[in-house]
Amino acid sequence: MKKGIVMMLSVLLLACSDSKETRLQRFLLQSNDMIKNQKADEAEHYLREALQLDSCFADAWNNLGTLHFNKSKYREALDDYDHAIACHPDYLDAYFNRANTAYELKEYYRAMKDIDYVIRHKPDTAVAYFSKGLIHTRLREFDRAREAFKMASVMDSQNAEIWVNLGTVYYYKKQYDSARLHFEHALRLNPKEANAYNALAMVDIELEKYDDARKQLAEALTLQPRDPFFLNNRGYIALLTGDVENGRKDIDLSIGLDPYNGWAYRNKGLYYLKTHQDQEAIRLFKQAEEMDPFIDRIYIYLGDALRASGDAKGACSYYTKAVARGEMPADKLPSACR
Repeated sequence: MKKGIVMMLSVLLLACSDSKETRLQRFLLQSNDMIKNQKADEAEHYLREALQLDSCFADAWNNLGTLHFNKSKYREALDDYDHAIACHPDYLDAYFNRANTAYELKEYYRAMKDIDYVIRHKPDTAVAYFSKGLIHTRLREFDRAREAFKMASVMDSQNAEIWVNLGTVYYYKKQYDSARLHFEHALRLNPKEANAYNALAMVDIELEKYDDARKQLAEALTLQPRDPFFLNNRGYIALLTGDVENGRKDIDLSIGLDPYNGWAYRNKGLYYLKTHQDQEAIRLFKQAEEMDPFIDRIYIYLGDALRASGDAKGACSYYTKAVARGEMPADKLPSACR
C-alpha cells in the first residue's frame, strides 16, 4: 500500500515540475491523439484544459476552431479563429482556416481578405489559390476564378480536384468543350475522382445528352453511393426527362443527407412546378434563392412559377433578373415584360 502511495506522489511531483509550455504542448498532443481516434469531445476537453492554463494559446484556439468547423458549427469556429489571430497576428494557418469558415458562411469578401493575406505572405501555396478560385466562383467572377485555379494547377499539377474546379469555371462560362477537356484530364490523373464524373454529367445535361449524363452519374454514384449532390443531379435529370416521381425520390434523399444544399431545394421546387403545385414551387424556389442567390436558373424558375400562379408582374421582375445575369436572352422575355 505504501509503495503505491509513493509512486502516485512521485508522478504528481513530476507533473508539478513540468513547465507551463510543456503542459500546453502535452494538452495539444493529447487533443491531436483524440482527433486521430475520432473522439472529438475528448479532443475539445484537452484544448479547453490548455486554454485554462493559457487563454491566449493560439494553437489551441486554431484547433478548437477546426473541431467546430468539422461539426459545421461555423460561427463558433469563426470566433475561435478570431481568438487565434488576436493572440498570434501572423498565424497563417488560422487566416486560411478563417477564410474557409467565412466561405461556408457565405461571407465571401471576408474570406477573400484572409486568403489574400495568406497569399501575400506565402505566395507559393497552391491550396490558397485553390480557395481563392472557389471564392471568385461563388461571386461569379469567373475570369478571376480561372486565373486563381490556373495558378493552383501550376503549383500542384497532379491534383485532380483543381482541374475539376478549373473545368467548372468553363462550364459556368458555357464553354462546354473546354470544361469537358478539363474534367477528362482530371480523370486521367485520378480515375476515381467522382466529382469529375458528376461535372461531366452537368455538361451533358446542358447539351441535353441525358443518357450520357445518366452514365456519368452512375459512375460517380458507384464511387460515392450516398453523395447528396450526385443524387440531386440524378433527380434533376429525371425531372427534365419526365420521370418526376423518381426525380422527387432522389431529391428528397439528397435533402435528407444534406439539408443545406440550395440546389436541391431548387430542384424540389421544379418538381412542384411540373406537378402544377405553383405555390409550393414558389416557396421552394424562394427558399433556394435565400440559401444561395447564385443558383443557376433560379430566377427563370421563379418567373415560371409566378406566371403559372397568375402573378405576371412578379414573374417579369424575376425574368428581368435572369436577363441581367445572362441566363435568359432579352428577346425571350414574355411580351408582357418588354
